[in-house]
Amino acid sequence: MEEHRQHRGKYPDELRERAVRMVLDHEDEYGSQWEAICSVAEKLGPKAETVRLWVRRAETDRGIRSGPTTEQLGELKRLKRENAELRRANDILKAAAHFFGAELDRQPKR
Repeated sequence: MEEHRQHRGKYPDELRERAVRMVLDHEDEYGSQWEAICSVAEKLGPKAETVRLWVRRAETDRGIRSGPTTEQLGELKRLKRENAELRRANDILKAAAHFFGAELDRQPKR
C-alpha cells in the first residue's frame, strides 16, 4: 500500500495531500468546488488544474467518484508489464524450439 505513496511529479506528497484536504474540507465555503480549488492552488502554488486532478484522484480513491483507484491502476500497470515480459519469454522459447528442431532435422538418420 505504501508503494503508491512514493513521490510523483514535482510536488511532494505532503503538499498534494494538504491541497486535497483543504479543498474537500472547505469547498462548502465557496460557490463551487472549482472556486475552492483555485483558492487552494493560489495559496499553495500549483496550478489549479493540477490541484483539480489531485482532488479527482482522491475522490476516486475514496469511492466518492467512479473509476479505477490508484491501487487498481498500479495493479493494471504491473500486470501489463508482466504480460509483456511473458510474451517476450514465450517468443524466445518459440525461437529456441524452432532452432533446435531444425538442428535435429539436419542430423543424419541412423
